[in-house]
Amino acid sequence: MSYATLQDVKDRMSKELSTEEEKICIALLEDCGIMIDAYNKKASDDVKRLVSCKMVIRAMSDTGSAVGIPVGASQGSMSALGYSQSWTMGSGSVGELYLSKAEKVLLGAGDQIGSYSPVQETG
Repeated sequence: MSYATLQDVKDRMSKELSTEEEKICIALLEDCGIMIDAYNKKASDDVKRLVSCKMVIRAMSDTGSAVGIPVGASQGSMSALGYSQSWTMGSGSVGELYLSKAEKVLLGAGDQIGSYSPVQETG
């Protein structure tokens, strides 16, 4: 199940998608739905749509800006004439679907502490 549409993603992207990229986008949106449901199936539709779009854009983006910084990078460095680049990804890697910390909080799964005892009877 997809919580966002191809048009939702296109409205938020800074580039046009090719026909092949549109097919990939639709498939990724379905994958996002599964991942989102694993965190919180009861999240609001607006949150599910937002998180789906952010996940797909991050996975499909080669760069986050004109200078070539990958989307989702938490650290990076560049050199000029030595042709060197290095990036540290915060929660996943470029091209991979993952939920960021902020998205997990939006889905209601962040910073929750709890326990369960199978010995105690609930009632």
